[in-house]
Amino acid sequence: MIERRRIQWEIWILLGLSLGRSAVYAVVNIFARLTQGTPLADQTATLNPSQSPRPYLDLTYQLLSIAFALVPVLLAVYLLAIRRGAPPVTKAIGLDARRPGRDVAWGVALAAAIGVPGLAFYALGRLLGITVSVQASALSEHWWTVPVLVLSALQNGALEEFIVVAYLFERTRDLGWSQTSRLDWRFLTASALLRGSYHLYQGFGPFLGNAVMGVVFAWWYRSRWGKNRVLPLVVAHTLLDVVAFVGYALIPASWRHSLGIT
Repeated sequence: MIERRRIQWEIWILLGLSLGRSAVYAVVNIFARLTQGTPLADQTATLNPSQSPRPYLDLTYQLLSIAFALVPVLLAVYLLAIRRGAPPVTKAIGLDARRPGRDVAWGVALAAAIGVPGLAFYALGRLLGITVSVQASALSEHWWTVPVLVLSALQNGALEEFIVVAYLFERTRDLGWSQTSRLDWRFLTASALLRGSYHLYQGFGPFLGNAVMGVVFAWWYRSRWGKNRVLPLVVAHTLLDVVAFVGYALIPASWRHSLGIT
């Protein structure tokens, strides 16, 4: 009983330091948006804001934000690594380098499978007025802008997939979930709803789209193809965000306007 409570506290503390905190802020943010008198469709969310008008100070802030956002990832891996009686963390969540080619290939395939439906969810949400206009990047054009956006995408992929999928699965299994090869609906639901909740600040369309993404990623992670390997999910998530942060500029202006992408 003591060990079970310790694991529960550990999960809540780690989430409170990372994506759980983001989820709470997102819930408050969507409440603020809904009560401010302006329709969601007329509001804007900025994903990568500038943090200083001075270029090199902005670069410093951006790199510091990325670095500190990865600390919960390191903590999650550390907590998994020190579990008594558990397999090595590299084996438990697939951090070894046994199949880098297959990991990347699966990541690309997952990104392709999620990317088009995700864009459709966003477009439908804009059409229904339940999704805000998303500004993918507010960074000025500097030599470091694209590298920082790519690093930001990698940070998002690592933070979300390590915690929402790999860590959450392992620690809830330590609590008695997922004791068979079948996908445990409790883990599936918790992972998907957590992923959707911290995207609520963008509106209800992104909440639904990311919840569906959470279902797909959690299912794949436990499938005979995923085999509890987190790296393909990180690759997929990173590619999706790189396209969102950098590739949006390649979309014709008329298309961006119709989708509400600024």
